[in-house]
Amino acid sequence: MKASAIAYKPVGLALGAVGGALAALVFKQVWRLVEGADDAPDATDEDRSWREILMAAALQGAIFAVVKAAVDRSGAVATRHVTGTWPG
Repeated sequence: MKASAIAYKPVGLALGAVGGALAALVFKQVWRLVEGADDAPDATDEDRSWREILMAAALQGAIFAVVKAAVDRSGAVATRHVTGTWPG
């Protein structure tokens, strides 16, 4: 394993945590716009429809994937600017 990849590990972990928190905030705001509710349904929420539960899960997954990709890519680009090597 390259030294840059080892050095990037703690940065990647920190970025992952920040990205997860950011994705949760974005999802909450988007869900509020889509459904007008503060909380998205849980899969076991008896009072919510299948449509609503599956829509929330799909939307949440898409948002988390986009935020994760953006955060990971930004971290890699920043690492290359600082160290001169890609952390792959």
